[in-house]
Amino acid sequence: MILVPSLDLAAGRSRLVLWPGAATGTGTPTDRPERIAQHFVGLGAPMLHLVDIDGAKRGAPVNTAAIQAVARAVAVPLQLAGGVDGAEQVELAFAAGATRVVVPLWLAAESLEALRACLRIATDWLAVGMDARDERLREYPWPGDPPSFEELVATLVGEGVRRLVISHWTVADLPRVTEVVARHDVEVQLAGGAVELTTIDSAAAAGAQALILGEALFSGAIDYQSAVAQLEAPAGQHGVTAHG
Repeated sequence: MILVPSLDLAAGRSRLVLWPGAATGTGTPTDRPERIAQHFVGLGAPMLHLVDIDGAKRGAPVNTAAIQAVARAVAVPLQLAGGVDGAEQVELAFAAGATRVVVPLWLAAESLEALRACLRIATDWLAVGMDARDERLREYPWPGDPPSFEELVATLVGEGVRRLVISHWTVADLPRVTEVVARHDVEVQLAGGAVELTTIDSAAAAGAQALILGEALFSGAIDYQSAVAQLEAPAGQHGVTAHG
């Protein structure tokens, strides 16, 4: 499993300020997305997850200049969520420098043809964002009876989706992840949900291919290098070494 730092973009800046030296009063805090990206890639991050907060509200990418700045600053895959609400928006995201996109689940709920149009452009580099909460899934505009989580995954995979980004998950949801990975040829990324290193171990054991970390990294609740070391440690030598 890889650990993927996440940056929320709003008004051209990071919604959260990163201050790597906050504990010791050293270094300089920054909200510039490209500098934050360079920091995490310098620590070994193999990919970055960008969330266009303004784009999510407008339904199309908005923080394109910030995405371009990040793309120029680092040479790792950039996954963009927020505002990628259709085929045209997928093209805009790629033009801005994203190499992967996450489309919202409601797109598939409203029209599988709209999902297919996005897949024709993004192919395997498209993920669908899903909510682990059953009650939230029932709120989407399904044409018939709401599908179960398992039925929904089967439908998406059948349409050619090869990546899922599951948010609002808890440790209690991890058996579902294990089942999905065992049954389907699909990559599962878990977004958020981890606030300590033991949770990271649980996500890895469940079979998730990536864990997206945002606020926990910015707040210092989880230290990126400590988390990577935790994953790489031999079984039985894992310890809890969160910072904060």
